[in-house]
Amino acid sequence: MARTSRLAGTPAVPASGRLVASPTELRNDSTADIDVLPTVALLERLNDEDATVAAAVRRALPDLALVLDSATRSLRSGGRVHYFGAGTPGRLAFLDAAELGPTFDLAPGVVVAHIAGGEPALTRAAENAEDDQAAGAAEASQVAQPDTVIGLSASGSAAYVAGALGRARQAGAVTALFTANPQAPLSAVADIVVCADTGPEAITGSTRLKAGTAEKMLLNSFSTALMVQDGRTYSNLMVRLAPVNAKLRGRQVRLLTQASGAAEADCAAVLAAAGGDVPVALVSLLSGADPAAARQALGSAGGRVRAAIGLITDTTTEAR
Repeated sequence: MARTSRLAGTPAVPASGRLVASPTELRNDSTADIDVLPTVALLERLNDEDATVAAAVRRALPDLALVLDSATRSLRSGGRVHYFGAGTPGRLAFLDAAELGPTFDLAPGVVVAHIAGGEPALTRAAENAEDDQAAGAAEASQVAQPDTVIGLSASGSAAYVAGALGRARQAGAVTALFTANPQAPLSAVADIVVCADTGPEAITGSTRLKAGTAEKMLLNSFSTALMVQDGRTYSNLMVRLAPVNAKLRGRQVRLLTQASGAAEADCAAVLAAAGGDVPVALVSLLSGADPAAARQALGSAGGRVRAAIGLITDTTTEAR
């Protein structure tokens, strides 16, 4: 649910002896015998648990939409999106942020991931870093008022995330929490709480399982929809992809043929005339404008292909 109040300060999260009240810490009766199951039955039991995740994510979508709208406003006003997480949530956040560049040609530093323990924690566990509230606050010192800040904590109690959200709130940024705990303590410093309640894990407390899968699904939906709303697709085609390898260069021509219906050779020629800029080539193919006019229309339309075509069409109609 949305949190409209801004509570002063950050809840203190004890650094030792912390007992987490979260569904992820409960024992799962459905998997109590997994250590004696035959191989296929074991895998089926784990898969049965995974099959419940999508429904939990679906229930959280109205709250996720609030975060998406905030993040869209952030990008349009020159702000950024920050992820803060520890352990598995932090690693998944880095994965999500890293893939936006090659897929959508997003500039570095627009969606920024932070993990407790720093980048070495991406490949080597640093579980104690989760308890460093001061480190989270220090990492969030770069947050500014136009930003949207998302804390990622399955239990909703990680001190590192508490510090980050508290500092971000002081800076005036919109804060959100992605969690698997309906009673997450960090709700107190989140304007928006997105809870995918995945229940007890197949292995008690191992939130890299269902809770981690739910987080990956939430991040996939959030960042993909954010790029769509930022005008980085045309229909369901990723027209802003960076052609950093042969596969992606081939995909550029293929998506032009898919979007326009023109022959591959014609699309390749227009793409070359557009200097390898797919949106310019696509606007040119779909509107009949030359690359220079297509580029100008895109500039006026904020890089959005449909809007650029509309501008060219309106100009052509007025000239008649």
